[in-house]
Amino acid sequence: MTDIMIKGLNGESVDVPQEAIEALRSAGRGTVFLPGEDGYDVARTLWNGMVDRRPALIVRCAGAGDVMKAVKLAQDHGLLLAVRGGGHNIAGNAVCDGGMMIDLSPMKSVRVDPAARRAWVEPGVTLGELDNETQAHALAVPTGINSTTGIAGLTLGGGFGWTTRMYGMTVDNLVSADVVTADGRLVRASSQENPELFWAIRGGGGNFGVVTAFEFQLHPVGPEVLSGLIVHPFANARDLLKRYREIVASAPDELTCWAVLRKAPPLPFLPEDVHGTEVLVFALCYTGDIQAGEQAVAELRALGEPIADVVGPHPFTGWQAAFDPLLTPGARNYWKSHDFLELGDPAIDILLAYAGRLPTPECEIFIAHVGGAMSRVPADATAFTQRNAHFVMNVHTRWQDATQDETCIQWARDFFNDAASYAAGSVYVNFMPDDEADRVGGAYGSNYDRLTQVKANYDPGNLFRMNQNIPPTTEERAAE
Repeated sequence: MTDIMIKGLNGESVDVPQEAIEALRSAGRGTVFLPGEDGYDVARTLWNGMVDRRPALIVRCAGAGDVMKAVKLAQDHGLLLAVRGGGHNIAGNAVCDGGMMIDLSPMKSVRVDPAARRAWVEPGVTLGELDNETQAHALAVPTGINSTTGIAGLTLGGGFGWTTRMYGMTVDNLVSADVVTADGRLVRASSQENPELFWAIRGGGGNFGVVTAFEFQLHPVGPEVLSGLIVHPFANARDLLKRYREIVASAPDELTCWAVLRKAPPLPFLPEDVHGTEVLVFALCYTGDIQAGEQAVAELRALGEPIADVVGPHPFTGWQAAFDPLLTPGARNYWKSHDFLELGDPAIDILLAYAGRLPTPECEIFIAHVGGAMSRVPADATAFTQRNAHFVMNVHTRWQDATQDETCIQWARDFFNDAASYAAGSVYVNFMPDDEADRVGGAYGSNYDRLTQVKANYDPGNLFRMNQNIPPTTEERAAE
């Protein structure tokens, strides 16, 4: 048998004996793919169509035992390693060129204990799949807003969405996790066991190991929530955004309202002459009693003269998937993001200037207002550190034709640069593209040094580097 050439951690070629690959193939419950084999291209394809990388080896895992064997192989041979959960991350770090990829997508188990309000979730589960199981009991984990997002990457980066103001971030509701560390061991991380590791995985990304199971706290949500869209003409956006920032500043925790600037898609409740024109959309959700919600959203619904108002009781699972048609896989995507502690007039002016020249009809700018329960967690309680009530701006650039790459990416970068002087300097790691390694320190702020120390304890060789990477503390650096 001939050796398999796989890229090493420093870009070198590593000879891996064919016997080692075959042993992995025969010993596990999952599947091993080499280039050209059936299933290889499906496993390496991600949500972001700009990412087209070809690993030399893919291990599609069926359980924690498979993950342990795969990590041990990578560690023993010093292989460049990528880990895929849902494959939805904008940076595309779930797959690497020439290295080894661990694919967790077949690990789909969800077990719900409604009496204890706990859910045990494997890392291949998407948000929609999780909601399907928890909503059978009118319960939910606070997660994101796109049902095809993977629970693993979302959680490890922090996780926020429609129920965050009421119940905290996804990481605030993580009770424990099973983690395969860089030496191939399976350990449990919780407030009692490996507490530093538990602290680090709540926002520190995939830097510290491969999570094979999550235990979450559940909360009462739905099965119906008051939710929907209020669509306004772009011409009125400046005054509306100024009123919006005042209203959300005093909103109850149950109410979340985000602002979206984009060209109107051809939705059935919008007049045809509005399709393709710039609009301002308020997307809102009230997590609580629907009658109380009607009162809480009244001020937002009274603003201006909307083109359409489709706020009403909707199944929570439906609302969680409402934006899926705008985020289907295969398109080319590039994001830039800022945190704003306040949405001042100059920031609004910049938002409107760039919203007036969107490079494609699929591009959008969304402003997420977060606070409430998540802002009452101390900044050093988890690795995720930006706990002030604030606005998260995501410049979501999306297009189909590769010839538009330069135009679309430059528009996003120019927008980002022009808005930077009004931003907080922090950033949500799950919104960072692959060219922002210089922002990792700012993402973690005062928690960064502690994270490098945890990294040194659990992954001193930086095996898990295909991420927004936190390098391990070196002896020289620790002595500074």
